[in-house]
Amino acid sequence: MEALQNPETWVAVAFVIFIGLLGYLGIHRTIGKSLDDRAARIQAELDDARKLKDEAAQVLASYQRKRQEAEVEAQEIVAGAKAEAERMAVEAKAKIEEFVARRTKMAETKIAQAEAQATADVRAAAAEAAIAAAETILTAETKGALAGQLIAKGIEDVRKKLN
Repeated sequence: MEALQNPETWVAVAFVIFIGLLGYLGIHRTIGKSLDDRAARIQAELDDARKLKDEAAQVLASYQRKRQEAEVEAQEIVAGAKAEAERMAVEAKAKIEEFVARRTKMAETKIAQAEAQATADVRAAAAEAAIAAAETILTAETKGALAGQLIAKGIEDVRKKLN
């Protein structure tokens, strides 16, 4: 009986009754169900997080591939531009050389024409001088109708030979 007067005994009895009452009311099932629901919710969140992580990794890989492709394309564009610039430089050099050659040939042709014209002008002047000298000499030395014919014929012969 002394045990009934001890407060620790009553606390122990109350605790056993409380636990029994919780068991009778099924609180342990409610707590278990609550914990199971929470575990399922946490698992679903972990699955969603894993899916998001996988999607992010795929997007990152996709962007890295696209970046690499863009770098390769940029390098190809730069190489093409360099090749085009070199080709254009070669073409421009060839056109300039062709232009200079054409201009040189035109200048040489003009010089040759000028030389030919000068030669022709000198010959014409010499012929005119020779004709004038022949006419003066023949006029002074020959007289009459025969002289006129001879002078005309001589002048004509000199013109034919000099031109």
